[in-house]
Amino acid sequence: MIDVVFVVISIVTILSSIMVIQAKKLVHSAVYLAGALIGTAGLFILLKAEFIAWVQVLVYVGAVVTLILFTIMLTRKGEEE
Repeated sequence: MIDVVFVVISIVTILSSIMVIQAKKLVHSAVYLAGALIGTAGLFILLKAEFIAWVQVLVYVGAVVTLILFTIMLTRKGEEE
């Protein structure tokens, strides 16, 4: 059972990481980055490292991705009419 969960989380993490690079829009890339980081936290949970998983979610997904999204939204120029 744990092997199936590991394979599913790994596939989601790998596909999300590939989509970070392949995404045409920067906002979509940031959302895929959040998915990849959450998948990595899921792998840490499978390794029985819950503290590292929560730090991964709080620091990287909660702070870094949010900062990237706010930076994208605040620096857009010339798109409003």
